[in-house]
Amino acid sequence: MNKRETGTKYEEAACEFLIKHGVVIRRRNFRCRQGEIDIIGEEDGCLVFFEVKYRRDKRSGLPEEAVTYAKQKRICYTADYYRMCFGYGEDCPVRYDVIGIGGGAEPEVRWYKNAFSHIFRRR
Repeated sequence: MNKRETGTKYEEAACEFLIKHGVVIRRRNFRCRQGEIDIIGEEDGCLVFFEVKYRRDKRSGLPEEAVTYAKQKRICYTADYYRMCFGYGEDCPVRYDVIGIGGGAEPEVRWYKNAFSHIFRRR
């Protein structure tokens, strides 16, 4: 399996996990010039942007540790663009979550709600 196929497999697993936990999935793999967001969903009236990270083993660290400040910033800018394109106003509550999936025979899924705060674009 190549990286894209692996990513797709674990993003699908993350979607199934989130749906079981009451999240309504709105979009997957939203891409634009600003960047990409793996999963966009809604939970309890909040628009949630999910970053999914997978690691086969712990040699490279935990998957959620790969969501660096630079990645967070890119996600926030992309989320702003998404909200503008689809008519979500400034008053729409937004949250940024991370789904970490660890390898093994039975992959472990960890869900970090409010994993980071919104990073505003400097003008």
